[in-house]
Amino acid sequence: MSHIRSHRVLIVTDTAEPSRSLREAIRHRAENGDARFRLIVLNPAQAELHLLHPERHDKAAEAESVLRSTLPQLELAAHAPVIGSVSVRHDPMDAIEETLFAEPVDEIILDVPAHRLSSWLHQDLEHRLVHFHIPVLTIRHGDTAR
Repeated sequence: MSHIRSHRVLIVTDTAEPSRSLREAIRHRAENGDARFRLIVLNPAQAELHLLHPERHDKAAEAESVLRSTLPQLELAAHAPVIGSVSVRHDPMDAIEETLFAEPVDEIILDVPAHRLSSWLHQDLEHRLVHFHIPVLTIRHGDTAR
């Protein structure tokens, strides 16, 4: 008897406090088949700070604390455990590539704000991820804040 493997979904977000849209996307994905979720919160420190800068680690520790308190909401939406962590990386592409090199991923859910210029130049994250041949769902928030 063959075992059907769970679909591995990588979620990348810029905040440890999940948006309602993200919780809904997770709920919808969970209801459409067996899925395992891996959440990466981008490091909230300024991008210019060196990876070893103390502020980068302080901000990551703060975000990790928020993430621990919000994981139950995500697990409720996923109907399963969610593995979550805060990346040392601030850039979503760096965080995604680092994860893809470390573990298998079947699908990506992005919950990060788009930059208008990068979208216009077709250098946005979705276009940059095409070469991985992994389906990407982008959560759109419009121009309003979370």
